[in-house]
Amino acid sequence: MMPEAPEDINAYCHQLADRAKAAGRSLAVTSGHKRTAALQAVARAITERAENIQQENALDLEAGEQAGLSAALLDRLKLDTKRIEAMAQSVRQIAAQPDPIGQVIDGYVRPNGLRIEKQRVPIGAVLIIFESRPNVTSDAAALCIKSGNAVILRGGKEAIHSNTAIAACVRDGLEQVSLDPDTVQLVQTTDREAVSQLLKMEGKIDLAIPRGGESLIRAVVEQAHIPVIKHYTGNCHVYVDAAADDKMALDICINAKTQRPGVCNAAETILFHKDAAQRGLLKRVCEALAAQQVEIRGDERTREQFPAAKPATQEDWGAEYLDKIVAIGVVDSLDKAVEHINRYGSKHTDAIVTTRVDAAERFVEGIDSANVMVNCSTRFSDGGQYGLGAEIGISTDKLHARGPMGAADLTTYKWVVRGSGQIRQ
Repeated sequence: MMPEAPEDINAYCHQLADRAKAAGRSLAVTSGHKRTAALQAVARAITERAENIQQENALDLEAGEQAGLSAALLDRLKLDTKRIEAMAQSVRQIAAQPDPIGQVIDGYVRPNGLRIEKQRVPIGAVLIIFESRPNVTSDAAALCIKSGNAVILRGGKEAIHSNTAIAACVRDGLEQVSLDPDTVQLVQTTDREAVSQLLKMEGKIDLAIPRGGESLIRAVVEQAHIPVIKHYTGNCHVYVDAAADDKMALDICINAKTQRPGVCNAAETILFHKDAAQRGLLKRVCEALAAQQVEIRGDERTREQFPAAKPATQEDWGAEYLDKIVAIGVVDSLDKAVEHINRYGSKHTDAIVTTRVDAAERFVEGIDSANVMVNCSTRFSDGGQYGLGAEIGISTDKLHARGPMGAADLTTYKWVVRGSGQIRQ
């Protein structure tokens, strides 16, 4: 059983961290075959307990509605039969991936005969703090198990029932193959003081990964005494080039904004080259978005083409709406589009729609983002869509990991040097 939260939050958090540290050391020397078997058992448990997970999720949804959560946030929280099976399938996909632990990243022999290797190893004990989406519980746990890390999961209070039910499946899967269930621990209190305490545990917790809104991430960074991999806002862009195929542009813009507007890789700003706007493409995109109840906030040239748009403010260009709202602007050139995106974007995901290879390459080279898409929706910026099985998050940092983080991104490395008696002169 996971330790219950006592009145002494500090003592409880130390207990969590100590258990994670011990479990991480044990898991690091466990065979890849056994870790894979554990993940297969976890997937089976999720499928077998789907009804129970839905019942617990219904409690969270009811509480969320009473608390006034937006439709977008309720959608992120909801677990139906299809989404629960997708969770199980994601765990299976992670299980089927190559074992990252022990992989040789680089290796060579020195003139003196020393054999040098750089090998992947687990990070150790990881703290993951997340909001709303309960599928993060199984994804994060599975990725940490695959990469040989113990993990402490701290979900939002809005998903406490769902997260507890999913975490129980994970721990049972570990026990079925005789692995320490404390490899995965869910924080059993919604008291924010627990997060503050855990973030200060240098020497026990090796890494923190916050996954949620910008306010959560900034709070974690400000309090942490341990390294943090950040995923700030998802202010994603689609740029429609002068040479865009009109139907492709229409399809991509609509999909990027409306397929799931409450997620971080949904488009928040659409930029049109002036030539694309003037031939009526901007108007057609706006009409299609409006037909799906998307509120449009446009610059002056956008409003000339689509008068129903609200005036865009300076704040709109940097906004992550996570809702059916989009900012639309017109630019004079591809270079101006790149300049705008690098100024206002969050370095998450940005796309170009064009039939010109040279324009696509200039965009790819110029955009300073973790994910740059050419002629496809920003919604493909996702670990599962990249073939990683799942992701721990999409890092907008530049150090250690960038973009969707799979199991290999939850490793570090060590140098192994093998000799035959060499001594340094």
